[in-house]
Amino acid sequence: MKKILFVLMAAFVMIACNESKTVTVTIVNDMALDRTNEMVEVSMDEVSVLLQLPNDGQIVIRDAEGKEIPYQITFDEKVIFQANVPAGATTTYIIKVGTPVDVPVIACGRHYSERVDDIAWENDRVAFRTYGPALQATGERAFGYDVWTKYNTIEPVVEARYAMELNPETLAKIDSLKSVDPETAGELRAATSYHVDHGNGLDCYKVGPTLGGGTAALIVDGQIIYPYCYKTYEILDNGPLRFTLQLQYNPLTVADNPNVVETRIINLDAGSYMNKAVISYSGLNESVEIAAGLVLHEPEGTAVIAADAANGYTTYVDPTDNVNVDNGKIFVGVAVPGTVKEVKAVYFSKEEREKERGGADGHVLAISDYEPGSDYIYYFGSAWSKAAIKDAASWDKYVSEYVQKVRNPMAVTVK
Repeated sequence: MKKILFVLMAAFVMIACNESKTVTVTIVNDMALDRTNEMVEVSMDEVSVLLQLPNDGQIVIRDAEGKEIPYQITFDEKVIFQANVPAGATTTYIIKVGTPVDVPVIACGRHYSERVDDIAWENDRVAFRTYGPALQATGERAFGYDVWTKYNTIEPVVEARYAMELNPETLAKIDSLKSVDPETAGELRAATSYHVDHGNGLDCYKVGPTLGGGTAALIVDGQIIYPYCYKTYEILDNGPLRFTLQLQYNPLTVADNPNVVETRIINLDAGSYMNKAVISYSGLNESVEIAAGLVLHEPEGTAVIAADAANGYTTYVDPTDNVNVDNGKIFVGVAVPGTVKEVKAVYFSKEEREKERGGADGHVLAISDYEPGSDYIYYFGSAWSKAAIKDAASWDKYVSEYVQKVRNPMAVTVK
């Protein structure tokens, strides 16, 4: 009996000691820019060791004022949370053993087999999708990322949009009305389509056979090698604060390399307009050019483009796919923390535009060199003039500051 009591007391003391331990995360911002709601990553393994956390143990994170901060543990064993550090300042956060509050899901997505293998994802600001093998099997060509606008809510909307768009009963009714009452059929389609704004945004961006809203592609002899729909996928993180997606593509022939396979890891964090993309290629044995591209939907001389190779970014103001119904403007952009050799607009010939590119006018490309075996890291994203970012100047400021921040990460120490 005494032995049992001793063991229980020892266990109690150990738990009490663990609960009294703290880990301090110190974050230094040496830039002249405020870092607001910026996602910070620390090693969960390191935190566990410092807290002597049991296998099933949980943690709580608090800021300097004692406010509890939402966090997520990612697939690669990182603790991520949003930090606020003013320009030139240092901020600390405290991690302790404890039971965290529930965190609402902000960044999330899924595979939509019911919509030809789309994968769509979102956060509180924006939504995106990419296309899969079922779409490719139909012969439709869609190489790039699609952008869905979002406003009036910070909650997920994509699931509801797909459910409305693909409802079997609604589709059957529309089909039955087409021959007898086409006007009513059209009204019902408009009332349930995600191409119409029902109060929280819509899909009004045109991708087609282009790089769409920020897709990367290799370039050989001045020609873009378009990646044609993913082959396999894996969702690595699905909220609440980060969505992470891994995609692998079908083999391509690139500069006499016959079996080049692209792998992408994309993540979107809560609060950000930009996705991070890590691109790698196997089977490539020579350096080639790579570009992050934005499709242009206006003739040369009329497109509103910001191109800054030295600072590693480009933006474009897209007129949306139906300029006559007051869908606003879609701002798209790419940011590259590495070296960008050149940013340029490349326009299609009239024949290519009409026969190969679905009427698109060209691309603006941020061009770098890709070395075999390396990772090409860049960011792509979007905003909408009917939401928080109202004009091109505000979007350019956001993207230009964003690339400054990723080029100058905050110093994070854990002890």
